[in-house]
Amino acid sequence: MVQTSIVPEEAEHFGKLADDWWDPKGASAMLHKLNPVRLKYIRDMIDQHWQCDECSRAPLEGRKALDVGCGAGLLAEPLTRLGAEVTGLDASAEVVAAARAHAAAMGLAIDYRAGDVQELVGQFDLITAMEVIEHVADPAAFIGALVERLAPDGLLILSTPNATNWSRLMMITLGEGLGQIPKGTHDFDKFIGPERMNVLLADAGLACLDVEGIAWSPTRGLHLSDDVRLNYLVAAVRQ
Repeated sequence: MVQTSIVPEEAEHFGKLADDWWDPKGASAMLHKLNPVRLKYIRDMIDQHWQCDECSRAPLEGRKALDVGCGAGLLAEPLTRLGAEVTGLDASAEVVAAARAHAAAMGLAIDYRAGDVQELVGQFDLITAMEVIEHVADPAAFIGALVERLAPDGLLILSTPNATNWSRLMMITLGEGLGQIPKGTHDFDKFIGPERMNVLLADAGLACLDVEGIAWSPTRGLHLSDDVRLNYLVAAVRQ
């Protein structure tokens, strides 16, 4: 029997946000602000890892990508436009339905599935899991499942809140308290710092290539930074 990484309460929470996921002023507005920052980092890592032409419109052409915890497709759709054959996976059937409907309206062919990564078959050149690991039942088992689905020359990119007082203040006290993030989205006890993340990756047989922060300022908003206190991205490959 396959052990699931899904926490039913988490899937239910995000499922309730499905209807307005694509509304940049809706409940998922913060994801819309975060997505361009993630995409810039992902594109940079793709270009470096596969030595792509930085001007290419389709650096992922001929490659398979898996977006775990895809939500309604904010990242899966751009990855498709970058040339990848994309599979989007989410624990919530409601957000997967929203993702399928939006992709169809955009004329994009994306293989969306509701379920757990442990149940997935096949390997992928690029695997992304943005703001997911802090919502799973067992982070170590979750990373292990990602590694099993990572192709030998594959690239894994994760993002997650840091386990700092600054992150708690900005994301829970202020973000959720002021309604910028849906209340109940985060549990600070499940936040993972870069040091622990590096251990989890190493234990799963991965080498960390890069860690970069996502910071916030009144003048720049969310942006890539050396400051990892709020949130950070990690790129890793097989050792």
